[in-house]
Amino acid sequence: MKQTGTQAYRLRYLITGGLAGLANGLFGAGGGLFLVPLLSSWAKMPRRKAFAASVGVILPLSAVSAVIYWLRGGLDLSGAWGYLLGGALGGLVSGRVFRRVPVSWLRRGFGLLIVYGGIRAILGG
Repeated sequence: MKQTGTQAYRLRYLITGGLAGLANGLFGAGGGLFLVPLLSSWAKMPRRKAFAASVGVILPLSAVSAVIYWLRGGLDLSGAWGYLLGGALGGLVSGRVFRRVPVSWLRRGFGLLIVYGGIRAILGG
């Protein structure tokens, strides 16, 4: 049975989400590293929409990962409270300016973040 174009893209969204969930569960973050590039290139989602979709997926992915860590005794929220407010404020500000930022800047900034994170991971810092 042949898949229609819509079904094929739904399957690509499912696979992309699975990779993002896997990264988030293993590393505590990083789902966006899969979501933005795969949604925009492989699943042909417009880039700005892929950035927004990535942000929208962070909460459920993080919530599921946090529950699993908590159930297994590996979650200590006392260390997270200190930066939770700053993260929430940063999210509010970025949500307000998102539409004003050119996609090329978003793409470059995202790329720089990936490179920075990769260098830090390789160097152990």
